Amino acid sequence: MHHHHDDAHGFVAAVEHASEARGLRLTPLRKEVLELIAAAGKPIKAYDLLDQLRERHGNAAPPTVYRSLDFLLEQGFIHKLESINAYVSCHHPDEAHQVPFLICDNCASAQEVCDARVAELIEAQARAFGFRPQAQTLEVHGLCKQCRKS
Repeated sequence: MHHHHDDAHGFVAAVEHASEARGLRLTPLRKEVLELIAAAGKPIKAYDLLDQLRERHGNAAPPTVYRSLDFLLEQGFIHKLESINAYVSCHHPDEAHQVPFLICDNCASAQEVCDARVAELIEAQARAFGFRPQAQTLEVHGLCKQCRKS
């Protein structure tokens, strides 16, 4: 499995539902950016999103794409993979969480590690040092199962 969202439409529907439940406005552009991220099946860079939007509309500007990405990130609908500067849809769009990712350096797939113990352990260690964490980014690079086979 290369990515956790085999069903891009189901993911977008889950985000629409979560937005409605939270009283958020999922504008047509935000939804379209979300659909492109979900359909990519692997992490996608902002400028690749911009290129795809320009193919469809001709006039998409970087600030509008970044505003949509910021909204989707703030709401926890997508994750930003800092080490490769790319975006990926979130496995649990209805709950805010910080999770580690396994990123394949060969095929660029990203797997969300859905185990709260990892984030809790880091948080507990931070507190033990008297540190108050505000954000976590844990990205582990290597080779995925598929790429190791070939």
